[in-house]
Amino acid sequence: MAFVDTFGRIHDDLRLSITDRCNLRCAYCMPHEPVWYPHEAILSFEEITRVARLAIGEGVGKLRVTGGEPLVRRDVASLIGSLAALPGVTDLSLTTNGVLLEPLAGELRSAGLRRVNVSLDTLDRARFARMSGRDRLPEVLRGLAAAAAAGIGPIKINAVLLRGENEHEAVDLVRFGRDHGYEVRFIEFMPLENDRSWDLGRVVGGSEVRRAIAAVWPIVRDPAGDPHAPASRFLFEDGSGAVGFIDSVTAPFCAACSRIRLTSDDSLYRASPARTWLCGSTAASAPIGLAQCSKPVSPVPPSVPLSPSCASARRKWSELSDDQR
Repeated sequence: MAFVDTFGRIHDDLRLSITDRCNLRCAYCMPHEPVWYPHEAILSFEEITRVARLAIGEGVGKLRVTGGEPLVRRDVASLIGSLAALPGVTDLSLTTNGVLLEPLAGELRSAGLRRVNVSLDTLDRARFARMSGRDRLPEVLRGLAAAAAAGIGPIKINAVLLRGENEHEAVDLVRFGRDHGYEVRFIEFMPLENDRSWDLGRVVGGSEVRRAIAAVWPIVRDPAGDPHAPASRFLFEDGSGAVGFIDSVTAPFCAACSRIRLTSDDSLYRASPARTWLCGSTAASAPIGLAQCSKPVSPVPPSVPLSPSCASARRKWSELSDDQR
């Protein structure tokens, strides 16, 4: 059995959004004053686990718990334990901003969490407070250390670079990752349309970041990289780990994406199918179905449409000269 969409993509990776709430206010991610779903609209842990069990029965093997910020949800370790116990789970991971990771790392690992991705855009405390709306960098750094000490791994750092803000920190972030055994992944600033603040001029293209890193540490594309993964993975030639690039604006990749997402406010008990997104690439204000939320690689297969926000971003980027990129 397998989840196969109308474009022939097989989906074996389920993202479970367990809350829309977050304890940070990153401008590129959400409005400054977000409106949360009422608690009664959010799926219970039992419902989430049942959805995961049914999905596994259809060929899904990888589960990732996300948010919002998943660690703000009370007793999240119990959900991790329930998911880890499901027969057929081949990978169980979590994406977090790391603020609450330190006190929960040991409990999460004991419950069955295997891997974690932590969002970290800067190592400068003042810049972190400005970009996230909260002065919480020390907690994030302690959370990373606690996860490593608890045996969670591999640990990946997700970093968004914004031109005029933190693009000069790419090398520093990679150095930090190499020093601590974390794999850094750079995610291009995507048109999520929160507060309509997306600006092509602030996108730092993956190719630019790769050049900056390669000038310090030579890198080579990982020959064993997963073709369905959103990140293009490169290995350091000196053997000190890897670095990833999610070029969602300059090199759309969703035609090969194997991920589906369950939103925190939906239920399989409803008459209509659960709403899904691919790679978060569609407008947050306009939930659409799987077949519509496709952002293909180039050359664009004519049967796979771009979402409006992605099409606009791709068009604007293609109009830039090589020097402007």
